Amino acid sequence: MELNFLFKMRNSEYSYGVKSKYFIFIFSVVAYFCASTAVFAQTASLAFFPSQVIQGDPIMIQVEGKTASEIKKITFDGKKLGVFTYQGKPTALYGVDLNKKTGVYEVVAEFSDGSATSSAVTVGERKKIEAPLSIPAKLGGDTPASQTKLVSTLADENKNLASAHTGTKAFWKTVFSPPLKELFVTDEYGYSRKTGVYTIAHKGADYRAEEGTPVTAMNRGVVRIAKTYRNYGKTVVVDHGLGLMTFYMHLSKIHVNVGELVLPGQIIGKSGQTGYAEMPHLHLTVRIGGVSIDPVKFMELFR
Repeated sequence: MELNFLFKMRNSEYSYGVKSKYFIFIFSVVAYFCASTAVFAQTASLAFFPSQVIQGDPIMIQVEGKTASEIKKITFDGKKLGVFTYQGKPTALYGVDLNKKTGVYEVVAEFSDGSATSSAVTVGERKKIEAPLSIPAKLGGDTPASQTKLVSTLADENKNLASAHTGTKAFWKTVFSPPLKELFVTDEYGYSRKTGVYTIAHKGADYRAEEGTPVTAMNRGVVRIAKTYRNYGKTVVVDHGLGLMTFYMHLSKIHVNVGELVLPGQIIGKSGQTGYAEMPHLHLTVRIGGVSIDPVKFMELFR
């Protein structure tokens, strides 16, 4: 009787011990999978700035939930974009062409672990505005011959500007700043200038600036062009890397040389009215991947 009782006690203790170890094992497995599920639940997502986009706008794309080292590539409508880190997040810039077809486009971010995330961006229509602009006397005045020469030489100058080399990495470390101490837009981006029988899109923004006003680099970069054009006048082009470039036109003086590394806020020239200009001002163009976008909207991305 006593031996039977002791046997039952020991058997019960053994059973309890086995069951305890079993439950601990099961609990550990469940906890592991719960933790793993929680990690995988933190999926990446895309954020866009601005939230509403029209033709001619820049777009800033940021990846939430991933680091830059985890990014394999980011594409907009199949076009691969340069990736840099901004505000601690993997970031890319895309320039919507002034004449890009309106509609919905897909943005895809692919990651090193083989996963991906995508989102849609709707490009809206920019209101088309047209205004007359005469040719100054120094370029021949408003004659059919000077109009034709203007268009043909502009094509040559644009081809030369488009050939500027861009770095494969971002040269900048800080936010982009205005090229003038005081900003007042006299001619907006995106409208069409009617010159005789020709219509020329204004793919930049004109800022009021008296003759000789210091013009500064918007960020760190390398000077790719520093020369005088017939129509754009004295021009400086700064390459900031990853296809991002800033153009400063109609200057009266140029203070930098090709190949020079310029720093944010460094004086690169003085404002003027050289080339196709009737009064002193600064014409600023910003290009992303070869596409000229609205400089005002671009600066708003970094506020």
